[in-house]
Amino acid sequence: MQPDFNQLMRQAQKAQQALEKLQGELAVTELEGSAGQGAVRIVCTGSRDFKSVKINKEAVDPEDVETLEDLVLTAIKDACQKAKQLEQDKAQQTLGMALPPGTGLGF
Repeated sequence: MQPDFNQLMRQAQKAQQALEKLQGELAVTELEGSAGQGAVRIVCTGSRDFKSVKINKEAVDPEDVETLEDLVLTAIKDACQKAKQLEQDKAQQTLGMALPPGTGLGF
């Protein structure tokens, strides 16, 4: 028995629309990553478009630039992890399934 090509095309179109909706939601959802108890805060969208970096004056020590660099990197990683989790959660809600480990929407 051959699969119904028209039905497959409708399913593919429905999945494409759901994916586009998901990508749109991720693009407008803002997340905040932070480090050093909020000394460094990074804002990005669920599609990993970075919007802002805020650094408290107390975190800036000209004699210890390495610590500030570590805080910034940690805040970026935190924001990215939150975006990845949001992507997984939204995929589950929108597509009805989680994305396989190690995959994403290409952001």
